[in-house]
Amino acid sequence: MADENPDDNNFEFIKFLPEGDQKTKSSRDYTGKGQAKYANNEIYEGDYVDGKRNGKGKYNYANGDVYFGDFINNAKHGIGKLTYKEKGDYFGQWENGKRHGEGIFTYPNKDQYSGWWAFGKKEGNGTYIYNDTGMRLVGQWKENKFVSGRWILPNGTYYDGEFDNNKPNKTGIWYFKNGNKIQGTYNQKIIPNDDPDDKKLNIEMKWASNGYLYQNADLVNAHEKF
Repeated sequence: MADENPDDNNFEFIKFLPEGDQKTKSSRDYTGKGQAKYANNEIYEGDYVDGKRNGKGKYNYANGDVYFGDFINNAKHGIGKLTYKEKGDYFGQWENGKRHGEGIFTYPNKDQYSGWWAFGKKEGNGTYIYNDTGMRLVGQWKENKFVSGRWILPNGTYYDGEFDNNKPNKTGIWYFKNGNKIQGTYNQKIIPNDDPDDKKLNIEMKWASNGYLYQNADLVNAHEKF
């Protein structure tokens, strides 16, 4: 994609339309507003400084994605919104063309993640809300994976502990609305998948504790989509 390259001059223009009556076929050394259409059918319209996209602008990708926001040296950098044709949309901070800083990603199924990003991945404190169930994951993320925090159910009951594969694992505590709590351990078992084309992990979770929660946890796992 053209906006990931630091130098517009490496791309063939179909046309460049500068602001006003200036006569130029290239953005080289140009400062002002302009519109460029590239040979790959991608279009940028917005601010230029010294021939590069700097300031506010709109970038239409050949695949149907659309970005509107800040640019520095041809890259998405600052605050902006990228609407993906098929993957939802992201609004927030960008750095060197990647989601970096604080932002909100809304998925096609209306699930939503709001929190921190690093180099295009969920990283740090954030909240993921499942639209269809109302469940939430609130806590720490590392390289797009939820690693520790709370799994909050719609009825207010929540689990606080460690996570692997975005699911509870190892030691944690269940907290109930009536004030009761119980500590235990989740153990994950990955079930082999006979379909080589299915990349989804099939995980069986087992809860163990000295309390009465074992049966309740099985019911939660069976009836809550997670």
